[in-house]
Amino acid sequence: MKGFGDLYKSEKKRKKKTSFSKEEIINQAFQLHSKGNISEATKYYQKIINQGCNNPNVFTNYGTILRNIGKLNEAEICHRKAVELNPNFVGAHYNLGNVLKDLGKLRDAELSFRKAIELNPNFVEAHLNLGNVLKDLYKLEEAEICHRKVVELNPNFVGAHYNLGNILKELGKLRDAELSYRKAIELNPNFFDAYSNLGNVLKELGKLRDAELSYRKAIKLNPNFVGAHSNLGNILKELGKLRDAELSYRKAIELNPNFVEAHLNLGKIFRELGKLEDARICSEKIMSIRSWSIMGSFSFNREMKLD
Repeated sequence: MKGFGDLYKSEKKRKKKTSFSKEEIINQAFQLHSKGNISEATKYYQKIINQGCNNPNVFTNYGTILRNIGKLNEAEICHRKAVELNPNFVGAHYNLGNVLKDLGKLRDAELSFRKAIELNPNFVEAHLNLGNVLKDLYKLEEAEICHRKVVELNPNFVGAHYNLGNILKELGKLRDAELSYRKAIELNPNFFDAYSNLGNVLKELGKLRDAELSYRKAIKLNPNFVGAHSNLGNILKELGKLRDAELSYRKAIELNPNFVEAHLNLGKIFRELGKLEDARICSEKIMSIRSWSIMGSFSFNREMKLD
C-alpha cells in the first residue's frame, strides 16, 4: 500500500505530465504534417485549437490544410488568427494573401502580400503573387514592376519570365514581351505555352514566318494544343498557304468540334478556295453550335428559377 508521500509524488508527476500535453500535441501535429499525414495532423490541430492555443504556427499550418481541401473561409479565419498572434509572421501574411486571392478578395490579398514583402523584401513568391493579383486588378504597370523584381531576385524563374511576357504584351510592349517569352523558352525548351504566346507576339510584330515556326514548335510539344492549331491556321492564311491553313483549322476542329472560331475561319478558307458547299456546311455547323449554346443557357436559367 502506497503511503501518503508516494501518492503525493504520483499526483505531482501526473500534473507535470499534463502541463506538457499541449506542447506534445503541437509537436505531434507538426511531425505528422511534415510527413504528409494530413488527416492525422488535422485531428491534432483541431484538438489543440479546441483546447485553446496561442501558437501562430498551429493556425497557419491548419489554415494551409483547410485551403488545400477548399475550406477557404475557415482557412482565412485561421491565417488571420496567426497574424493576430504574431503581426510579424511573414508566412501568415503570405498564406492569408493566397486564401484571399482564392476567395476573390483581391484588394485584401494585395495588402497581405505587400505586408509579407515589407517584412521580407526578398520574398520571391510574395512578389510573384502580388504581381498576379495586381494583374487581375488591371494594375498592369505595378504588376510589371513586381515580376521584374522576381526576375531580379531569381533570374532562372521560368514562370516569372512567362508572366512578365503576358503583362508586357497587354501593355503593348511587344518587343520586351518577345524577349521575356524567349527567356522562358531558353530556361525551359519544352514550354509549349510560351512558344504559343511568343507566336502571338511575333504575329503582332509582323514576323509571320517566325510566328509560324513558334506555333509549329508548340504543336510539336503538345499535339493536342487546340489554340496553337487555330493560330497556326491564321498565320498560314495570312501567308497565302490556304490548303495548309485548311488542315490546321480541321485539326483544331477535330480536337474541339464546337470551336466556333475555327469553323468560321475554315469557312472563309473554303470560300477563297471556291469550295462553296463546304463553306455552307461550316456556316450550318456554327449556327448549330450557337443554337445549342442558347438552348443550354435557357434550360439552365429555367432550372434555376424552378429551384
